[in-house]
Amino acid sequence: MASAELTMIAPLDSPLPAVPEGDVLTSAQWTTLLAIADTFVPDIEVSSTHSPDTLALQPSEYEDAVDKIRKAVPNNTGPEAIHKYLGEKASSTPRFRELIQRTFGDYMREDALKGIRVILSALDTRAGCYAFTGYTTSFHLQPVNVRQQILQSWQQSYLPPLRQIVKAFTGLCTATWIKESTTISTILGFPRAPVHGRPGKDFGYDFLQLPPGDEQEIIDTDIVIIGSGCGGGVCAKNLAEAGHCVLVADRAYHFPAKHLPMTSTDAGIHLFHNGGIDTSDDNSVAFVAGQAWGGGGTVNWSASLQTQASVRQEWADEGLPFFTSAEFQSCLDRVCDRMGVSTKSIDHNPNNWVLLEGARKLGYSAKEVPQNTDHDRHYCGYCTLGCGSARKQGPVVSWLPDAAKAGAKFVEGFAANKIAFETVEGKKTAVGVEGIWTSRDEMGGVSGSNRTKRTVKIRAKRVIVSCGTLHSPLLLLRSGLTNPQIGRNLHVHPGKSYLYSSSTSIILYARQAKLSRLAYFLNKTATGVFATFPYSIKPWEGGILTTLCDEFSNLDSHGHGAKIAAMTMLPSWALPFQPWRSGLDFKLQAAKLPSTCGHLAVVRDRDTGRVYPDPVDGRCRIAYTPIIEEGEEEEEEEREGDGEPVYQEWRGGKEIWVTRREIRADHRQRRRADKRREEIHEGKGIGDPAFQAWLRDEVRKRGMEQPETSWGSAHQMGTCRMAGSEKRGVVDPKGKVWGVEGLYVADASVFPSASGVNPMVTNMAISDMISRGVAKDLKGTKV
Repeated sequence: MASAELTMIAPLDSPLPAVPEGDVLTSAQWTTLLAIADTFVPDIEVSSTHSPDTLALQPSEYEDAVDKIRKAVPNNTGPEAIHKYLGEKASSTPRFRELIQRTFGDYMREDALKGIRVILSALDTRAGCYAFTGYTTSFHLQPVNVRQQILQSWQQSYLPPLRQIVKAFTGLCTATWIKESTTISTILGFPRAPVHGRPGKDFGYDFLQLPPGDEQEIIDTDIVIIGSGCGGGVCAKNLAEAGHCVLVADRAYHFPAKHLPMTSTDAGIHLFHNGGIDTSDDNSVAFVAGQAWGGGGTVNWSASLQTQASVRQEWADEGLPFFTSAEFQSCLDRVCDRMGVSTKSIDHNPNNWVLLEGARKLGYSAKEVPQNTDHDRHYCGYCTLGCGSARKQGPVVSWLPDAAKAGAKFVEGFAANKIAFETVEGKKTAVGVEGIWTSRDEMGGVSGSNRTKRTVKIRAKRVIVSCGTLHSPLLLLRSGLTNPQIGRNLHVHPGKSYLYSSSTSIILYARQAKLSRLAYFLNKTATGVFATFPYSIKPWEGGILTTLCDEFSNLDSHGHGAKIAAMTMLPSWALPFQPWRSGLDFKLQAAKLPSTCGHLAVVRDRDTGRVYPDPVDGRCRIAYTPIIEEGEEEEEEEREGDGEPVYQEWRGGKEIWVTRREIRADHRQRRRADKRREEIHEGKGIGDPAFQAWLRDEVRKRGMEQPETSWGSAHQMGTCRMAGSEKRGVVDPKGKVWGVEGLYVADASVFPSASGVNPMVTNMAISDMISRGVAKDLKGTKV
């Protein structure tokens, strides 16, 4: 009997590779680390006695906590689930320690791990404990309430390194617990997979396989493209359709739609760079970058924005007239047409609708964000973990299948070590790439130990590097290129997170952007805004980013400013933004997620950082620090917002808080608790004196000091910058690497500066131009 066709997305498991062997920590260090984790996320019980195992509450305190959670979570959540949630501590989750082991063993750089070991060891000695905690008792032997007080004192320490330590441990422990918790999904009513949409059909990729052997395997082709992402995919299609033999090689492995979306833990390891997150050298910025088959196009949010006019002009003024030409516009339109980019089938979720409607009521400029969903409705909020419906037209669904139909070949599991060069007619010329290929296991996965490794050399007439902004420059450096611009000029869209338990999300950002003078004078930050409503909105459902407010996108008349857009509200992505004040408070706030929406402001940065290889193991290192500059004192002429504020439309805003723990919350209902509902509707909105006082006396006064301020970026650009001369960039106006023949770079690393919008379409359009130029260059070449 034939099985019924699946009508709902039900992802298959994607087993992970083996946990790294060896002792990343000693037994004593593990004990201390787990004690720290169980302080951030404690077992909360009714008790009159404090202990190292539980956070003790009086019966009235515990019942109050249960009541608050019951009001925040779905109505069908029973008391047993709430008790299990409060009773779950970080170390009691089955895979918590395993994920920490992976993080330390596979993804943490050695100098950072050494620092963690030193701190953990010190907290198990009398002298070290006294220095760090004021007690001589080992940290793990202290009752949970005392350990909590110690961590809170670190947060308030006058020593920045101590505040940095607690910030790092907070992020590590809370984010890991959220991913691995066995209770939080039940509490939030968060399903494993999206409930909207149907399972997508997979393209049948046929990857090259190599037999076991000790000798180097030689593969010949016309063009090798290193990387399968947004740049590499476009190049593969264009060059294969031009009649050339194309081989696309990527270190990632392909996971069909039936495996998507993955869990947050599995996606971090299978689909993202460095296990899901990387940090700058000074730990001030967290970076997220796709490292999947299909690159960032496999995990992005479908936003398909074309390069804005001010950026095109800026790039043209730097000696790159292509960016203001009709040819560039044709490239933009061509890539959008292939992906079916449009706004026609958008169905906004509450997260996006409140932004669009709120902007309208404030008189702010806002618009729908075009989606690359082939003109189809795509009501799914899980795409950052992979698109199970295959509606998102990223490289895996569109460009690479087109290339395959035109004859392109593919290799997964290929880690490129270096570009191969020869001297041809007196010029240094790229003739291929060398690397290590690792097969899948005997079951077709990547978790088994019986996997073949081969050294491989791919010989080609043209080499296109499309490894992304973090890895393309490293490949060039490993290949012996010495242009000092390689790896420099790193531009990102850094994000600073504000959390809001109110329905005034867009208003507070708009006001804060000017009150802090940050967006206007620095153009180096982005701000996340979260709002909690008095009813469930299931924020993880629906298109992630379908609206955008651009009222503040040009604050300096040079294209710098903030664009406010909706963000993914998956628990593992949204909850780590909230501040930690205590173990109980963290769990109470997390339980509010079903009624929370989140908005993210993207701002073009001005200054730059760099990427470079780690001196120990060669992994990607990122040097980037947000610099907060205060400009001239501006007169207090901020917009008052004549329109009706958002929170009046949505009613019942409860409180506003930010990620800075020391900034008190703004309790809006508390001020109006004695007024009728109709009177709340007629409030003063952003003109409310108490609200303005909170902005002035709390948010603006405390500012954005390090290390308390948390920053993040999912857009990286510019490390192989395109320029009109070798002194200013890595590639020329056609994408060819300066000083070398036959070598090109086609990805976001060639951007002259930050795009100011989601970089996918700009990346594809530039790659379209570069690959068409390569095809013309090869047209008369003899094989």
